[in-house]
Amino acid sequence: MPQPAFDVLRALAIGSQALGLIVIITLETLLGDAARPWQGVTLGLMLAAALMLALVRVYRRNRQRKQRAERLGDSDHA
Repeated sequence: MPQPAFDVLRALAIGSQALGLIVIITLETLLGDAARPWQGVTLGLMLAAALMLALVRVYRRNRQRKQRAERLGDSDHA
């Protein structure tokens, strides 16, 4: 099956990482050394978002494989 021209999950991953980087830089600019805990929270949220998107990708891929296997199984019995 060909890959779609636009991958929504990839766009979300790139967007969330870019937003996280912007927030980290902004916190450093505005708060200086007091930004460290908030930067850690931001990094944790970035990692959580990346993990969630990776899990969604695995789920979708496995669902597609299962559907493809069911279609191939159905065509064998026809």
